[in-house]
Order: sequence, then C-alpha cells, then structure tokens
Amino acid sequence: MSEAAYERLRDAIVRGDLVPGEKIKDAELAEMLGLSRTPVREALTRLVESGLVESKPGVYTRVSTLNHHDIAATLAVLKALDSLAVETAVPRLTERDFRTMRQANRNFAAAVDRQDVSKALAADDAFHHVIIEAAGNPVIARVVEQLHPQVHRILYRKFSGLLGGEETIKHHKELILTCELGDAQAAATLSGEHWSHLSDLISGLFDSNELSD
Repeated sequence: MSEAAYERLRDAIVRGDLVPGEKIKDAELAEMLGLSRTPVREALTRLVESGLVESKPGVYTRVSTLNHHDIAATLAVLKALDSLAVETAVPRLTERDFRTMRQANRNFAAAVDRQDVSKALAADDAFHHVIIEAAGNPVIARVVEQLHPQVHRILYRKFSGLLGGEETIKHHKELILTCELGDAQAAATLSGEHWSHLSDLISGLFDSNELSD
C-alpha cells in the first residue's frame, strides 16, 4: 500500500495535479486514496527523499518548488550516471536490446506526433531502461529512479520545447547506432551531450521565468 501511495502521489506531482508549494495533509491524502495514514506517511517520507516534497516537522509538508539550483544539481548527477551506465552497458547490449530500443523510439515518435506527453515520457524511460538494465549496476538504477521524477515534472510542463521534437528521436537513433558499433566511450559522450543540451534548455526556462511557481 505504501508503494501504491508513493506512485500515485509521485505521478500527481509530476503531472502538476499537486502544484509546487501546495500544502499536503496526510489525513486528507489518506482519505482521498482510500488508505490508512501509515502508508501515506511512508510514501511522503520517500517523496521528501526524492526531492518532490519538502517538510518542516510541525510546520508544513508541501510539494517542493521548482528550484533552479536543485534541478541543475539533479541534472548533473543524472548526466554522470547515464554516461557511466552507457559506457558499462555497451559491451553487454544484445540484438534483442537494440530491437527493444528501436521499438521504444518508434513508440516515442508516435507519442510525440500525438502530443501524448505521458506515453512519450514512458517510451523515453523504456528506451533508457534497456541501457540501465544492461549496465547491471543496482546503485545507478536506484538513484536514477529516485531522481528522474524531479526532471519529469519539468518535462511534463514544457515537453514540446524540451523533448517533443525530431531532435530527441534522432539522438535515440544515433545512440543505438553508436552502441551497435561497440564504441562505449563515443556512446557515453553522445549521451552526455544530450543531457548537457537538456540542462541548457531547462536553464533557459528558469532564466526567462517560464518555470516560476
């Protein structure tokens, strides 16, 4: 029940159903979710650890605001972890993995064409999940899963300007081809450049106050 509460609250924050700065009361959430307060409190603890919720005991529990410095730090960590995952995974990727990645990219392209943000992000996650699984490093998998929602809630708000175009589809194709050639370092560099570009785009949104809460 705690896992179910966590997933529902995480998704509500990512989609913007719970907005930045909104106060959260565990009793009200428990009633809304049809659960006892214990799993809801456990879920909120995990959300605090992931940075989606901030809490000051006895004062407030609320959805975290979108902080430029925190997001930049998160993106830097995700870039480093993704580059390491790619470099480690390349020698282990199979033909089946490449087929899965190509299908995920086709799903991503179809979702972009329909402007279906939820399915596009799911397809993008599925694409990169293949690499993370092949890397076989549970620490990378655990930290990436914890940090991704912080970026997802920005992508959900500004998807068309960040991932929703031919550029990301082309990046996926180039990454697959580079991985197939077995050039782990080049693939890691390519992946890192994509994260840097995304970071620059998000910084631009903060600078222009398009992500102000």
